[in-house]
Amino acid sequence: MKNSIALITGATSGIGQATARLMAKEGVKLILCGRRSERLQQISQELSEHTSVHPLQFDVRDKSAVNKAIDSLPETFKNIDILVNNAGNAHGLDLIQEGSSNDWDAMMDINVKGLLYVTQAILPGMLEREKGHIINIGSTAGKEVYPKGNVYCASKHAVDAINQGMRMDLNGTPIRVGAVNPGLVQTEFSEVRFKGDSERADQVYKGYTPLKPEDVAEAIWFAVTRPPHVNIADLTMMCVDQASSMIVNKQA
Repeated sequence: MKNSIALITGATSGIGQATARLMAKEGVKLILCGRRSERLQQISQELSEHTSVHPLQFDVRDKSAVNKAIDSLPETFKNIDILVNNAGNAHGLDLIQEGSSNDWDAMMDINVKGLLYVTQAILPGMLEREKGHIINIGSTAGKEVYPKGNVYCASKHAVDAINQGMRMDLNGTPIRVGAVNPGLVQTEFSEVRFKGDSERADQVYKGYTPLKPEDVAEAIWFAVTRPPHVNIADLTMMCVDQASSMIVNKQA
């Protein structure tokens, strides 16, 4: 894996950042993508002590920005071996009749269309080189639906369908496609969902031990380090206290 090239979207926090840190220590060359310039430069500078890093600032929702960013890669970073489609967000936790169309747009644009735009920009090169591995970060919300989860769950069900369809369409090529679907992971996820209400976000993770971003990063690393004939097609992981989206063993 050393000197392989991995592109990670949503690399400035949470699962994306944890994956970048793990891969950097293993000598993987990194293309780190994100919207927040200051964070992107900070993590890129930090990880450049371990490996070669190229930051790309763009919003996955903007198709032209995605294509421009990928086209701008220097020759030493163009041959992408691993794509981690990690960028994603939840916005709001509302009854469907009370939901915000702006929140709906944000979730569908980032979680679904953004994943498609980035994949479309990178996949042709993988096919040309006959080498590549795509990891789509889904969610247990893509396997079941929970109250007030409506559109977020729909977006992650779409990721699940795209992952399956992509794997079928690429059957007969050497390109591997798989998904990692985490349950409750303590990241900025809930703070974003609750519009910066950190107190409400903290309550989501109290009374039990949720997954850490590093736990998910290790699952991603396991998937990408299997022999070429092995494809981890669909991996779902939860903390031991979580049985489903609605069943979580919380201590008072």
